[in-house]
Amino acid sequence: QVRLVESGGGLVQAGDSLRLTCTASGDFFSNYAMGWFRATPEKEREFVAAISWNTWTGTSTNYADSVKGRFTISKDNTQYTVYLQMNSLKPEDTAVYYCAGRPFVLATMASDYSYWGQGTQVTVSS
Repeated sequence: QVRLVESGGGLVQAGDSLRLTCTASGDFFSNYAMGWFRATPEKEREFVAAISWNTWTGTSTNYADSVKGRFTISKDNTQYTVYLQMNSLKPEDTAVYYCAGRPFVLATMASDYSYWGQGTQVTVSS
């Protein structure tokens, strides 16, 4: 089955940057959407960003308002590696960040995603 593995989390100071990486393995089709979610004691699996691609429309992205302008989701030339570049980090960005995947169309609800990584901790100190 599909496996997603996140990496790149850590402890940083406010204003610093991190880049998270999600690497997928398993039986994938060509057209997929992948997203980043974060979980805190206050909110479970909050949407952060998503990216989708297919042979008809190319690449599309979507961001939560709370991270727009600071975070950038991208992929490399292979279809199964996705990044989340996080700049100007704030203490409120502290969370466990999860990579998620689903077929075809990007979504903002965690329940719409089929595959999940184990999470990587991001802690931003003041």
